[in-house]
Amino acid sequence: MEKTVNVYLMGKKYEVPSNLTVMGAMEYSGYQIVRGCGCRCGFCGACAVIYRIKGDNELKTCLACQTQVLDNMYIATLPFFPLEKKPYEIANVKPTEQIMMQLYPEIYACIGCNACTKSCTQGLNVMQYIAYAQRGEYEKCAEESFDCVMCGVCSSRCPAGISHPQVGLLARRLTGKYISPESQHLIERVAAIEQGDFKAIIEELMQKPIEELKELYNTRVIEK
Repeated sequence: MEKTVNVYLMGKKYEVPSNLTVMGAMEYSGYQIVRGCGCRCGFCGACAVIYRIKGDNELKTCLACQTQVLDNMYIATLPFFPLEKKPYEIANVKPTEQIMMQLYPEIYACIGCNACTKSCTQGLNVMQYIAYAQRGEYEKCAEESFDCVMCGVCSSRCPAGISHPQVGLLARRLTGKYISPESQHLIERVAAIEQGDFKAIIEELMQKPIEELKELYNTRVIEK
């Protein structure tokens, strides 16, 4: 028999194989996960959970799909992590330092504790990209936050209440629209789509059986 560990899911004890992820342990224990599971590969950030180990009072956070269970692990899920997206139209804002002050003034209350960086499930230097945002260096902020999966774990640990992923997203949108050079290839491709150049191909694909679609995907030519 494979090695097992005890985990506590929403307060109830279960014995599960030790090689499972937190998400796998939940499903092994009979939970049907229909929300908060997403890609199951650590890229979408939808499965962030809170846990602690018995005898240790420190709360920890992780992505359930990529974290292996530990013995006496107490696990709880939240419907969402504390992110607040301020409403704006990207066409009506400009990459000025004032726009962060208007939309996310809490970033200037950062105390430099680095809890956001320490908790990041992707290993990003979160505090650094917030510092770039404070100074209006949006291109640097966009680059530093590029791999953010918007899980919100950093925000759950922030005493200043900063919505770090939303700050990074705004910086990336500002960079893409106003700072980075336009891509002529992208402009031409969007125009071709709008004028219906790919409509017949898409309709043909939609009629194909799922197995044929899988084969086309697996044998596709990938541009270098």
